Amino acid sequence: MLDANIKSQLKAYLERLVAPIELVASLDDGPKSAEMRGLLEDIASVSDKVSLLENGVDARKPSFTIGKLGEPARIAFAGLPMGHEFTSLILALLQVSGYAPKISDELVAQIKSLSGPFRFETYISLSCHNCPDVVQALNTLAALNPNIQHVMIDGALNQAEVETRQIMAVPSVWLNGEPFDDGRMTLEEIIAKVDTGAADRDAAKLAEKAPFDVLVVGGGPAGAAVAVYAARKGIRTGVLAERFGGQVMDTLAIENLISVPQTDGPKLGRALEEHVKEYEVDIMNLQKAEALIPGEAGGFHEVRLANGAVLKARAIILATGARWRELNVPGELEYRGKGVAYCPHCDGPLFKGKHVAVVGGGNSGVEAAIDLAGIVGHVTLLEFGDALRADAVLQTKLYSLANVTVIKSAQTTEVTGAGGKVNGLSYTDRLTGQSQHVALEGVFVQIGLLPNTDWLKGTLNLSRYGEIEVDAKGQTSVPGVFAAGDCTTVPYKQIIIAMGEGAKASLAAFDYLIRSSVPAG
Repeated sequence: MLDANIKSQLKAYLERLVAPIELVASLDDGPKSAEMRGLLEDIASVSDKVSLLENGVDARKPSFTIGKLGEPARIAFAGLPMGHEFTSLILALLQVSGYAPKISDELVAQIKSLSGPFRFETYISLSCHNCPDVVQALNTLAALNPNIQHVMIDGALNQAEVETRQIMAVPSVWLNGEPFDDGRMTLEEIIAKVDTGAADRDAAKLAEKAPFDVLVVGGGPAGAAVAVYAARKGIRTGVLAERFGGQVMDTLAIENLISVPQTDGPKLGRALEEHVKEYEVDIMNLQKAEALIPGEAGGFHEVRLANGAVLKARAIILATGARWRELNVPGELEYRGKGVAYCPHCDGPLFKGKHVAVVGGGNSGVEAAIDLAGIVGHVTLLEFGDALRADAVLQTKLYSLANVTVIKSAQTTEVTGAGGKVNGLSYTDRLTGQSQHVALEGVFVQIGLLPNTDWLKGTLNLSRYGEIEVDAKGQTSVPGVFAAGDCTTVPYKQIIIAMGEGAKASLAAFDYLIRSSVPAG
């Protein structure tokens, strides 16, 4: 199953096993079971601390469990954990044996205190770049707490189950037989959701913090650049983020970050956080800002959080980024995760052989249509304007595909459904005014971004698009409050531009702090 090079690397990893572990497989006579048997035999062959049994009785076949020898297994894989999920497999093997995960002692203690019982099931596709983070987080919970179980389920190998539970987006997590959440989640986010007292404890801790010199709101590329530049000046710096890494964590291939020929969003997001942690920066993750309360010139500004805590700072830099723009039509929210999707790379495999639509004719929409055409039965691309806006090379590729239909001058008016899932899309032909309906099973929305600035309305100047108005130094209309990145009026929403704008805003804020601290002469 594994080539010699990968087996050699696997052997090196499994030398870190702390205690013996046991793999128990549930197999049938199918080809995927044969592949799984080969994989498990390869794993057992490279370490004398790994034993393999084929007497599993799980109804999902093929599947296997990983357990410490002599203890009930709490981690399972119902599918071949290859591709993006191979790392999930290696980490599970190590952590089940007792190898400590790379998380804080405080987080370990919080996990071990969860009373449960919690039985998690995560539906994934092997092409999903967000799924491994969720799988690895839940495996860590199960490895550390005997009250927690987790199974990764490959939706492509368990189609009947996927259909029964109407799963049309991955990762899709179920807890104790009920839907828990969809989409990318960090370990901290999952713990916060199951640990009901965590929010109150966080609020109390945050309320006790001393004022910052610079408080950054946002943990994406712009926010990370702000934090690094501010911390290097030796000033007290804090980062407040709903999710460190921001929207970049939902990005697949990144090939235009100068000096880095190829990376992906989650990898870049982790690198940003690791770089910030090299400095004495107070990172407050999973915290939502609710209001900005400007102070007197030279005094303290305040940020009120959703949990009620208030943070103070002499200078604030807003780097809240942007989010996917929604269609805002009937049916979109109702069928989100039930046919309405925003990530073709993650959710495309769930629509194999089916008819789907892509709404949006820019680069992201056309790229999505091209990718989906290789998986689904047919793609209908709808563009509001009278011409596609994507690069010419992408349009050429799109029009070369036999299973793609392009409809221009189409205003999407409704996502329709029945039985809890999407069954079509309605649009108005903007040239004739006639209403049309397309029968399909999935809708992928790719129509651009909206700045995350709703909470700032009435506090500082925003453009008609909701972007924060800034000058050449990143200064907003409120003295001492700066902004950077995709949430601002700076054109071209690119990672590298956000980083540069973050650095600039940080330097400008430092200059403001120096000047505002000098007594008037």
